[in-house]
Amino acid sequence: MEGEGMAQDTAVPKMSFQYWLDKAVEWGQTTTLESQQDVCLHLPKLQEFLQQIYESLKHMNSTTAIQRFPLIGQLLGRLCWNPFVVGYDESQKTLMWCLCCLYSNEPQNPVELKANSWILSLLCHLLSSSWGANEVGTGTFISAVGCTSADYYSKLVKNIVSSLVTELRGNQFNGLNIQGRVSDDHVTVVSLFCVPLITLPDVTPLLEALLTYHGGGSQEVLSSEFLEAVNETFLKKKIALSESAILSLWLRHLPSLEKATLHLFERLISTQTSSLEQVVCIIKDSLLPQAACHPAIFKIVDEIFKNALLETGGTPEVMTIIQMFTQCFVQAHQKDNKQTNTAVTLKPVIMQGTAFSRMEWKSINCMKKLVQIQTDIIFLSKCKQMDIVPKGLKHKFPLKAYFPHHHQHLVIALLKHPFDLPATLWSQHLKYITDMLKAIIEDKSIRSYADLFESWFLFVHFGEWADIAVEQLLKSEDESSDTFLWLLAFYYSPHNDKEKRTQIVVEARAVYDRLMMLFSCTTLSITDLQAAASTKTDKRQPCTKHLVRHLLLSFLLFSSGGHKIAQEFISHVILASNTTNEVFGVLIRTAYRFNQLGLKNERAVKLVNELLQELRFTD
Repeated sequence: MEGEGMAQDTAVPKMSFQYWLDKAVEWGQTTTLESQQDVCLHLPKLQEFLQQIYESLKHMNSTTAIQRFPLIGQLLGRLCWNPFVVGYDESQKTLMWCLCCLYSNEPQNPVELKANSWILSLLCHLLSSSWGANEVGTGTFISAVGCTSADYYSKLVKNIVSSLVTELRGNQFNGLNIQGRVSDDHVTVVSLFCVPLITLPDVTPLLEALLTYHGGGSQEVLSSEFLEAVNETFLKKKIALSESAILSLWLRHLPSLEKATLHLFERLISTQTSSLEQVVCIIKDSLLPQAACHPAIFKIVDEIFKNALLETGGTPEVMTIIQMFTQCFVQAHQKDNKQTNTAVTLKPVIMQGTAFSRMEWKSINCMKKLVQIQTDIIFLSKCKQMDIVPKGLKHKFPLKAYFPHHHQHLVIALLKHPFDLPATLWSQHLKYITDMLKAIIEDKSIRSYADLFESWFLFVHFGEWADIAVEQLLKSEDESSDTFLWLLAFYYSPHNDKEKRTQIVVEARAVYDRLMMLFSCTTLSITDLQAAASTKTDKRQPCTKHLVRHLLLSFLLFSSGGHKIAQEFISHVILASNTTNEVFGVLIRTAYRFNQLGLKNERAVKLVNELLQELRFTD
């Protein structure tokens, strides 16, 4: 009764629904100068009336509102189509909030469903530029204000968006004050009617205001349709949003984060990139590395990559993607800290990979994963309530905190990028990493495949150290060859069987020793290399083949005579085993490392670029 009394008991007796409905009908039936003057004369009082109605409506549900004010639908419907009313001061904003109050969040019958559809059409009409000059009174009004139709609609949309953004941000400043000017239900409706307007450039500020808006309760205030539509449109590059808005989107809507991660992964797998620089551009363009600076997002993205690794059997292509994403994430984290201080279901891919059993891992961790997913959802909800966006994290986390379940000294050592150390210290640092990793892996208390896999997965993130290990094996003259061969055996074969790993090291050692005997030879033949890589049996495991191919490729790049037979050997021997993608992966990682180090004129640099060009041409 409060709202109705407010309308009837006012000092101005004309303030009634029937009076204003009659006026709206009258204004809509004529476009004479006298009628337009009458509209303008009554606009201040009409706006005051609409504001009084909104103050009452925002405390009611839609059913109660219709019961109290049965004529409100007719009145609002007519006023929304009057350009003089919509163009006056804050009337358009008040009309939109009133319509939001009438929207049923959970319609119970066909009547309420139809009413919702009607309300959404009016809201879209108010916020879009779909009016035409043929509408009654519109053309005359536009002519009267002295501007073109395009200018009028553009300015109208901008004014409405600006007004709504101000309203949302003003309400946000109230914190948990439930007496704020805008209720959570009304924000839900605004997000819903924005869905068909998402690609309009003028609506972008409203999208960002909504994405960074958080209500006083624990429930999500934005409609799932809105969140899904924004994410889908962003992934298709149809809109450009700030990093803070995207971070907020992924924090508050887990399905959008999952879809964005899968979209990136599938794009990297399906796109024929010619260099890792292109891969880096695609990864950074996704904004996922930047968003992953939030620990909750990093955890979920990392879990998706882990599942991708398992689904594909640990293929080198997937391992490279994880490695490059980690590098981009670390760079984003360092940049973020520096700024703070200064101011889809994956399709299984049948390919040769590591010998780790996907089924063993899944059977052990099935229940653990289900529980963890629920934990992640709860964590994201709590993060939203902590108001950590849009400005980012209130507290910065050290990089090692993103890998909390691992030996922290090992994490810190792996986080030290090769480019951050002089090349003369690489061998020493690698030995330090290997010794720690070996102690963890061969610890008798580690019995499960899950623990082993986690240690291997951690090392995969920093796989550039495996490439460095192969290079150091061939170029350094220290006594660390056994250590580096063990590291490579673990990298290519994360077995929980010490005897099997030892056997791989023995086979790799035999090949390595024969290659080192040829390393200084200036004249080599393909037969020489084939003999060096041969085995007495035909039972060499796939993981050992990966390791041997890696050794052979590095030998061709760095040995005295390898560059002379490199192209021929790769074309006639290595590629004959259908390992083009694997060979290409090793070469583009090497080329990327050379570029990052600023090497241009060395023989190995020229050779790797020639080999890559040959492979691209062959492909």
